[in-house]
Amino acid sequence: MQRITILGSTGSIGTRTLDVIALHPQRYQVFALTAHRRVDLLFAQCRQFNPLYAVVADERLADALISRLRAAELATEVLWGAEGLCQVAAESRVDTVMAAIVGAAGLLPTLAAVRSGKRVLLSNKESLVMSGELFMEAVADSGAQLLPIDSEHNAIFQCIAGCSKKIFDERVIDRIILTASGGPFRTLPIDQLQSVTPEQACAHPNWEMGRKISVDSASMMNKGLELIEACWLFDATPDQVDIVIHPQSIIHSMVQYVDGSTLAQLGNPDMRTPIAHALAWPERIVSGVPALDLVAIGQLEFSKPDLARYPALALAIAAARAGGGAGAVLNAANEVAVDAFLQRRLLFTEMVALLEQVLEQLVPLRVDSIEQVLEVDMRARQLANEWLRRRLK
Repeated sequence: MQRITILGSTGSIGTRTLDVIALHPQRYQVFALTAHRRVDLLFAQCRQFNPLYAVVADERLADALISRLRAAELATEVLWGAEGLCQVAAESRVDTVMAAIVGAAGLLPTLAAVRSGKRVLLSNKESLVMSGELFMEAVADSGAQLLPIDSEHNAIFQCIAGCSKKIFDERVIDRIILTASGGPFRTLPIDQLQSVTPEQACAHPNWEMGRKISVDSASMMNKGLELIEACWLFDATPDQVDIVIHPQSIIHSMVQYVDGSTLAQLGNPDMRTPIAHALAWPERIVSGVPALDLVAIGQLEFSKPDLARYPALALAIAAARAGGGAGAVLNAANEVAVDAFLQRRLLFTEMVALLEQVLEQLVPLRVDSIEQVLEVDMRARQLANEWLRRRLK
């Protein structure tokens, strides 16, 4: 019986993790669930899974959840804030932590789980984008087991099964290929991108995702962040990772070996598949996802990404090559830009202009501690918000 903490249980990855866990009550016990502000859904999850702990953003929300839990005669203890998140991530009774908090907010609790030597199922790509070298050093020092949840990185992990971590040094693998759907604006004329709405950007053709990651998918910033993540997970350079547009989202990523072989992981676009794979690894369990029917699909397409259509991807590739604190700067500025777009304070095409300005002003050559990473993150957000204020005058 594995005891599991789910950081971000009310988000798209968190809810799907609970879907898989519900299929295997004999294997998994939910130890803690966390949410930011979605108390109604968190309460419903507590009723179903009866965790020992629940964590919310602040004391006011905690009081509201406590009242409801008591009325329902549930014994779940409620914590709040960053301290509560780190506590349930590092708890000695926990075997596995699903790190599914979106954005920079997930860094510290995910790192707490790593430093405690947990089996960490990593969906929070921002942890590696912001602090890749420091994060991977913590994994090595603690003996934590890091399993990727993003469908692309999980696919790569499956394709290199049995290979050492130094796959490029040992000349086993030639290239990693990340696939991307191209998002909802793949065929939209470029001159119409400035007028797209948040609703259009969040209407992904294949995946059901949260609003922030949906916008990142539309701009392909998400694929750029995944490239940075792949470099840290698989000890690759940015030039050893290719990105290919694959509209059907059936091949989740590929690995090219030096002998000419290319291995690909295929499946329906449903995050329950990589979640189930990581939960049970090295075994396999039922995920609830139907088997792939290639005959019904009929055709798979591939093309190179157009960087004129996806300038955010070009910025992310440049940040990957720059290294140092560039990833933290890029991520922070992008979170501000996406939030402004979702609030209709910024046009879709203006997000890149904001990113360019912040990257030009703040690209530290190196970050040597998590405290420095957080300082860079804060400064980048300040610069991004200053740019926004000037833009909106």
